[in-house]
This record gives sequence, C-alpha cells and structure tokens, in this order.
Amino acid sequence: MEMKATTICAVKRNGVTAIAGDGQVTMGQSIVMKGNAKKVKRIYDDKVVVGFAGSVSDAFTLSEKFEEMLQKYSGNLMRSAVELAENWRKGTMRNLEAMLIVADKNDLYVISGDGNVIDPEEGVCAIGSGGNYALSAARALLENTDMSAEEIVRKAMKIAADICIFTNHNIVVETV
Repeated sequence: MEMKATTICAVKRNGVTAIAGDGQVTMGQSIVMKGNAKKVKRIYDDKVVVGFAGSVSDAFTLSEKFEEMLQKYSGNLMRSAVELAENWRKGTMRNLEAMLIVADKNDLYVISGDGNVIDPEEGVCAIGSGGNYALSAARALLENTDMSAEEIVRKAMKIAADICIFTNHNIVVETV
C-alpha cells in the first residue's frame, strides 16, 4: 500500500522507543490542507504510542479499533496488533487505507491492512510517503552515531521533510 499523506518513523534504542510524525495533510497531489496535524499519539493510559499514515478518517478509525483491542487484551500489544490486523483484513474494515506503527515499553510493530504485523529489524521502521527516506536516514544514524532514539527520529524526519513533498517539518515525537 503506497501512502502519499505523511511520514511516520520509529526507532528503538537503549530501552526507549521514539515515534515521530509530520503534520502535513495533503489533498490530492498538489494541495496542503493543514500543516499541524498530530499523527502520533499516546493511548491506553499513555502506555502505548501509535503513529498513523493514510486517509485521516481511516487512520483515526484504526487507531480507535486498536485501542479497543488493547482494552480487550489487557494491554498485550502483540495480541492486540494481530487481532486488529485479522479484523482489518476481513469484514467491514478491509477497505480502510492506512497503516499504523505501534509501540509500548517492550515492543514495536508495523500493522497493515493486508494482515501483516511486522516486528521491524533492528528496531527501526517507517511508513508513509516519506517513509523510505526516513527509514534510510534512521538506519544510518542508528548504525553510525550514539544519538538517542528521539534524536534519531527527529533528524530522520527532517531529512525526509527536506526530500518528500508530502512531508513537512512540523514534527511531533512521543517516546515510550
């Protein structure tokens, strides 16, 4: 699924996971509708951070459904992610166009509508239109610097925003 709507990047280092997202909401290929949207938020009594890319209403719907799963499975991130992906792939949610990155103090996952729940290699992942730029930058910074997880996602997002026209420099970061 190709997202031309935002960039979300996550890095796990030294027991801390940081998830960052830009604030741009784009309509079509040429109109910036909003520059300060918040696409990264804390849920489940601030124990889980979620970042979303894709259609805004779809992403909000998925975020709410994921929080319902967390409630149902007592905060078990993996079980909640798998159940969300399974329900998303079939039934009434199957047409939702978005992706999620979710993290708690122990785990980090990418969840997509095709049923995937991915535990990213080396604790680095990114989604959205600038995701590949942010992912490449974050991997390089993780491998070649002593920067913290938060510093890495901020720098990776700046690099993505410099390159991707669907990503801006209004960055929101949450850590867990």
